[in-house]
Amino acid sequence: MRYRSVFDIIGPVMIGPSSSHTAGAARIGRMARKLFGSTPERADITLYGSFAETYRGHGTDVALVAGLLDFETDDSRLSEALSIAAKKGIKVTFTTDKETQTEHPNTARLRLAGRGNALELVGVSIGGGKIEITEVDGFSISLTGSNPALLVLHRDKYGAVAEVAGLIAKYEMNISHMEVSRHERGHLAMMVIQTDEEINDGLAAEISGLTNMLNVAVLS
Repeated sequence: MRYRSVFDIIGPVMIGPSSSHTAGAARIGRMARKLFGSTPERADITLYGSFAETYRGHGTDVALVAGLLDFETDDSRLSEALSIAAKKGIKVTFTTDKETQTEHPNTARLRLAGRGNALELVGVSIGGGKIEITEVDGFSISLTGSNPALLVLHRDKYGAVAEVAGLIAKYEMNISHMEVSRHERGHLAMMVIQTDEEINDGLAAEISGLTNMLNVAVLS
């Protein structure tokens, strides 16, 4: 892994006690909120491995909800996230699964709902406050949030990827990483495109207007 700054080594500015269990969890929650597009009305969260064993003592539950509220890792309100969410009418449930074996011990599955939308996401905290999103709505992906990214849900049709890549080139943006995941040939697929430059609303709107595009989410 290449470190870009000393802060990648020592971890983020955060409210403790643990960069993996607190800061990482907050970033998973915040990433889920960004992909969902707003604060959810309901969040059902399943914790695995080490998260399931120590989530109360290390504040993982509080941190995940803080992320859903769009709090940064050093936000002074982080410790009050559960009560703030309750006051906002957000229904949150936590379930521990100590039987399922996951690839990483610090794993959480978030199921979000509200305003007619739904999202299911799996995130892992890999240490030092860093995270990886490994699944979105059943699609296997790899997304760290370290670069601007587009997530495009689309019909698995000929030319769909080329059309999106063409629009990105039109905006003179460079693709740093791209992957496509699908459940079944000819049905639904998801593109995950990371770029060197920030993604503007104009590009997202043009991609949304393409034939066969179903949903476009931007992570900046």
